[in-house]
Amino acid sequence: MGRTVITANQVILDEQVAFASFRRALRRDDQRLFDILFAGARKHTAAVSQATHALPFESILLAMLLEQAREIERLKSLLDE
Repeated sequence: MGRTVITANQVILDEQVAFASFRRALRRDDQRLFDILFAGARKHTAAVSQATHALPFESILLAMLLEQAREIERLKSLLDE
């Protein structure tokens, strides 16, 4: 039998579940932001799955940062208009 490789979606979900007690300790507004960060990471599952040299959480954090950078760029362009 072959080895089962978990998907990037599952890796992200597993990390989110592992941080459940951390999330519960946050204020309600911050819990919402926490969920938004993980939702942003899920937009980059293909990239997360290709980052085999990195620890899973490192690639998830990088995906979150990418989404934050995208939002900053969007807001900058709105300000420039």
